[in-house]
Amino acid sequence: MMIRNRLTTALAAALLASVALVGCKKKEEPVAVSTPPATTEPVAPAPAPAPAATVSVTTVDLGTTVGPDKKVATPTATFKPKDTINASVGTTTSDPATAVSGKLGAKWTFQDGQTVKEDSADINFAGPGQTVFSINSPKGFPTGKYKLEVMLDGAVVQTRDFEVTK
Repeated sequence: MMIRNRLTTALAAALLASVALVGCKKKEEPVAVSTPPATTEPVAPAPAPAPAATVSVTTVDLGTTVGPDKKVATPTATFKPKDTINASVGTTTSDPATAVSGKLGAKWTFQDGQTVKEDSADINFAGPGQTVFSINSPKGFPTGKYKLEVMLDGAVVQTRDFEVTK
């Protein structure tokens, strides 16, 4: 009977130890998750940057005389060999209050595409303006068809055909 008591005692001790281990297990605390409070006012998008001011060529007139306003007095497309041929180029900017730097050019060519003269000027454009380009030949221009190409920053923006007759 003694063996039985020892066995019962050992079994009871093992059972008590199991219950004690389960009872001692640490209980896990729930983890609190916090979310930031919602804003009540929507965030306004950043304003779009203002478009940059641009330059455009508005007029190109050819003639033999130019007034103090740099405009051709009497536009024409026919010239004599000894005439001075003037091109008055009108420009404007999209925002008259903002100066825009650029290069305005004129390329004069003879009927076969031969370059007679090429000019350019660096200009600070602001609002409306006029620029004059001229060609002349003390010996006289050969008769025939000519072309003027007006360029803004290297790109042809307008052309004018003209003729030199006797």
